[in-house]
Amino acid sequence: MSKAISSIAIVFAVAVMASGCANTIRGVGADAANTVEATQSAGRNVSRAAN
Repeated sequence: MSKAISSIAIVFAVAVMASGCANTIRGVGADAANTVEATQSAGRNVSRAAN
């Protein structure tokens, strides 16, 4: 009985850690996309100012 409970606990712990990693990866991707967009916007602003 205790072996089954510990197995379930291990599976649950792995699932929680995997979901946490997925959220972090998505967050980093969103941050990178925002950085690229901000850089492009700044470049457009500089280009307009130069004209």
